[in-house]
Amino acid sequence: MRRREFITLLAGAATVWPLAARAQPAMPAVGFLFSGSLSGYRNLLIAFRKGLAELGYVEGQNVAIEYRWAEGHFDRLPALAADLVQRGAAVIVTAGISSALGVRAITKTVPLVFLAGDDPVKFGLVASLNRPGGTATGVAWLTSELFAKRLQIMRELVSAAVIGILVNPKSPELAPQLEEIEAAASKLGQDIQIVNASIDPDFDHAFATLVERRAGALIVTNDPFFNSGRERIVALAARHRIPAIYDRREYAVIGGLVSYGTSYAAAYRQIGIYTGKILSGANPADLPIEQAAKFELVINLRTANALGLTVPNRLFTLADEVIE
Repeated sequence: MRRREFITLLAGAATVWPLAARAQPAMPAVGFLFSGSLSGYRNLLIAFRKGLAELGYVEGQNVAIEYRWAEGHFDRLPALAADLVQRGAAVIVTAGISSALGVRAITKTVPLVFLAGDDPVKFGLVASLNRPGGTATGVAWLTSELFAKRLQIMRELVSAAVIGILVNPKSPELAPQLEEIEAAASKLGQDIQIVNASIDPDFDHAFATLVERRAGALIVTNDPFFNSGRERIVALAARHRIPAIYDRREYAVIGGLVSYGTSYAAAYRQIGIYTGKILSGANPADLPIEQAAKFELVINLRTANALGLTVPNRLFTLADEVIE
């Protein structure tokens, strides 16, 4: 090949290669919007990515994930959702009713996959569980039944005249949550003491109030802010020797007395699967709301022994996991 022809060939390639690169289709982007912080969800992101991978989507290879964390500031959710929409998210994934409502305040056209701890129909997210309609679908479970079960378990572990209930006063879901708590406590004739926490310093004050009111036990409600601060909550419960029950096994793993709730890993895997299906062309309206069917009772026997508690045989029999 002559030198002039070789230079001409190189010049032609230089013009073709950038054009070819620009012609490559961009990776679809998934928006991941949560009201909590990353620290409370690292293990669950693994389950979410596993669900995505089952549909052939691997982060960084053929799908991008844009993460947005509100750090417990619910008022930030609409702005964070707007940012994801502006960046062209093909699907937005949320956990909690508040995050889902934050997305719906911004867009009703971008597909939404949510994880809800309450009835999404009640909040207007979907038309029905079997036929969601619109552009939203996801996984849900009934918190009222779960709270009543946690209260029953705690009463089997501890004879307490007063049981404390830790809630987040800034949660958009607080009103229906309190109705369920009061109904369950009234049915069992249990006196309760509501304590609040929405920022880190509130935890110390909440536990001081529990000690002052002689609360013999504590139920920590399901809240993204609490999940992100679970190490602090478990440490305070141990320091004040207050038996506590939580909504997920991660608390029991780090020293919490007992947890009862849905398998969050299974739920996050399912929203990953639904996200993958939508990326592959499925219509959210045709994907029924998955109702969480797997629930876990985890008992930390070391913590029970440290508190001087005897765990009833019935609870041992029901437990999915006992940490010794």
